[in-house]
Amino acid sequence: VKDNMFSIPPLFKLIQEQSETDWKEMYQVFNCGHRMELYVAPEIANDIIEISKRFNVEAQIIGRVEASETKKLTIKSEFGEFVY
Repeated sequence: VKDNMFSIPPLFKLIQEQSETDWKEMYQVFNCGHRMELYVAPEIANDIIEISKRFNVEAQIIGRVEASETKKLTIKSEFGEFVY
């Protein structure tokens, strides 16, 4: 579940407005400006964020992994909730 995403850069908002692409597709095709994602144990996440900061790389916890009977990804953003 991704529910603490970075703000979407203006470029991706412009692409969405000009193309009238729905936000679900924007996240799927363009990832809306999100960079590399690491899936790590919660107890080391803050250490990785601190290392990133030393290299002037913005980092944050954007979500979590939850047990599920099916394979799915849920994005909860300012533009809605999308399940893939």
